[in-house]
Amino acid sequence: MTVLNAPARQQRLGAWLLIAPAVALVLVFFAYPLVSLIARSFLEPTPGFGQYVEVLSDATSLKILGRTFAVAAQVTAVTLILGYPYAYLMTLVGRRVRTVLMFLVLLPFWSSLMARTFAWIALFHPEGVIVAALRAVGLGDVKLLGTQLGVTIAMVQVLLPFMVLPLYSTMSGIDRRLLDAARSLGASRLRAFTRIYLPLSLPGVFAGSVLLFIMSLGFWVTPRLIGSPQESLIGQLIETRVGKLLDFAGAGAISTVLLVVTLVLLISFSGAVRRSSGALTGGSR
Repeated sequence: MTVLNAPARQQRLGAWLLIAPAVALVLVFFAYPLVSLIARSFLEPTPGFGQYVEVLSDATSLKILGRTFAVAAQVTAVTLILGYPYAYLMTLVGRRVRTVLMFLVLLPFWSSLMARTFAWIALFHPEGVIVAALRAVGLGDVKLLGTQLGVTIAMVQVLLPFMVLPLYSTMSGIDRRLLDAARSLGASRLRAFTRIYLPLSLPGVFAGSVLLFIMSLGFWVTPRLIGSPQESLIGQLIETRVGKLLDFAGAGAISTVLLVVTLVLLISFSGAVRRSSGALTGGSR
């Protein structure tokens, strides 16, 4: 058994004291409410799995849960399609242009989420700019306000920076001389990109996708204001259970089901990313 000397013990004790406030904050404001909510879902109104049986047998709850995952997947996919080339461009341009591009990414953080959501409401209004422009090009009266499409567009605009930043952080650390080496060995630009750059950027893709997917699942303000009760997401269902029905146990059961399904999907997605990364790079030698 290794015996720590006094300076080492003091150093370790000092490290624990430094992280103790953060650990206490997480336990008090995150872990305790989460455990309490899950416990109530098993204990109220009677101990058992009654709340979960009700949730999993309720067609409306399952439909809303499926719609929530579908919207989260759509938002994640669209932000990845838009954010990947944008982040890649940031690694190619000079310092001044990169500063401008970074400024555009961070600009949404300087305005209120409510203000941006109300701006989308004005744009999506039947007499708003976007609908008028679509009508002018011959697409007719396209309904965006109160639809799943409108919610997806607004959420993409709000959450796009959370995709670009992890992607850029990963891409900026990739040595572009690897691409030059591949080109010198006869690889085309596309082959060098897909076999070298893309696998090396997958950690950023995974980090951004996970972050976007989780944030989209729990998003409430934008779907609540731009969407409709007929196309509500899981956050609105939980709000109804808690705010109008005072059904904390039912809300806890729905939240727990959402948490478990999310963890299963993320573990599966993580394994798929590792396998695809190994396949693209030819596996470890």
